[in-house]
Amino acid sequence: MQAGYIPGLGDTIASLLFVHAELVEQIKAMDRRLRIMASRSQACEILMTIPGVGVQTSAAFAAAVDEAGRFRQSRNAGAYFGFVPRGHRSGELDWTGRVTEHGDGIVRPLFYEAANSILTRSRETFALKTWAMKIAKRRGPKKARVALARRLAVIMHAMLRDGTFFPSVR
Repeated sequence: MQAGYIPGLGDTIASLLFVHAELVEQIKAMDRRLRIMASRSQACEILMTIPGVGVQTSAAFAAAVDEAGRFRQSRNAGAYFGFVPRGHRSGELDWTGRVTEHGDGIVRPLFYEAANSILTRSRETFALKTWAMKIAKRRGPKKARVALARRLAVIMHAMLRDGTFFPSVR
């Protein structure tokens, strides 16, 4: 017997690789179905006009909001997904902390990733990106991503409510 040889290890690794390949195929099939559903959804088509917002983010947001009229103001959408700062106020103390992270735990990371995509991968220049870049210079990239994610939630709600597309990128 060779040193370091473990009986049955090859078979175990082969079965794990088979399961991995099956999972990858299932994920690809689900992505195809999601793309088809998103292409049939007017809400997703509207939301995907925002640079950095793709199929998953638009579909998750549309599903989470369901009906745009459920929020009286678009800024409430940012709070609904947990993009508002914690606050504590008493007679002597008044401080603001990190974001609450309440709300939909699936949509929030998708917003963060969309914000990251706008800041790092988008080559076009548009007002939303310029605004976030100013925050990144002043407060740092992480805070800029969270601020942009909140702003995206507000903008996306307003777009769904009004049925408008994102202004074309210059």
